[in-house]
Amino acid sequence: MAGQIYKFFRGRVLEGWYQLSEEEQGRLLARLNEALEQAGGKRIIMGDIQWSSEQWMWAGVEVFPDLEAVQKYTELLSRLNLFRYIHSESMLGTEWKLF
Repeated sequence: MAGQIYKFFRGRVLEGWYQLSEEEQGRLLARLNEALEQAGGKRIIMGDIQWSSEQWMWAGVEVFPDLEAVQKYTELLSRLNLFRYIHSESMLGTEWKLF
């Protein structure tokens, strides 16, 4: 698979998130952004979808230089124990050039 990898994601917080103080939440979000940068990824857009979805709170798209960068980012998120605090769903894809 050649070229950039796009990751569409959507998520919501879990009960563990509410157990954190605002300061701890802020630190975790900062570390999340650091992990994205460390893996070579970039967030294209992050949207608030709570007003239109009963299940999901946010959705967004990130782009990575290659599949290995996506895998590195996922490993870094796991090290942060992020999945204790959020539930998410994602899909990967590449650019589709129709013409």
